[in-house]
Amino acid sequence: MLMNILSLIVDTVAGVLGGVLLLRFWMQAIRVRPPMQVAQFTFQLSDWLVRPLRRIVPGVGGYDWASLIGAFLIVLAASCLYLVRGASAEAVLLIACQRLLGWMLWGCMALLIVEVIFSWINPHAPLAPFVRALNEPLLRPLRRIVPPLGGIDFSVLVALILLQIAQMLLGMLFSSMPGMLW
Repeated sequence: MLMNILSLIVDTVAGVLGGVLLLRFWMQAIRVRPPMQVAQFTFQLSDWLVRPLRRIVPGVGGYDWASLIGAFLIVLAASCLYLVRGASAEAVLLIACQRLLGWMLWGCMALLIVEVIFSWINPHAPLAPFVRALNEPLLRPLRRIVPPLGGIDFSVLVALILLQIAQMLLGMLFSSMPGMLW
């Protein structure tokens, strides 16, 4: 019981912090300037980890590798609870990789859902252009294949289905590895 509570707390804190680090990486990768409130929240929550990592891992190729490595370190630290459950160090490393990839997929799905909600409720909301810009690299290739039908854009639905399939494949890939605690 106490282990489940501890796991819930650690996973929640790690998920929020890891999500912010992944958002920071994605914003720089696609060169989107966030609104002031989002920028302040993102940078204040993650600077304590990203700034020291930048001394070791500089940005190369226009990517903020320190943010991505920081997200991996957070998920790795959170995954260390599996050591208490009897997992090996190799298994914890694989669990951390699977969880980080899962966070990326869930983050993309969440951004798509937020964009859909904005389009239904208030397409002119202050954050709507920012969320649209974050989703554009995912949706642009799909819009070439799936054009709007009757004025309705189905590319978001296709993207959500593809991301869910990727999530299933990720789960199958990692569950088939020997020695894993699934």
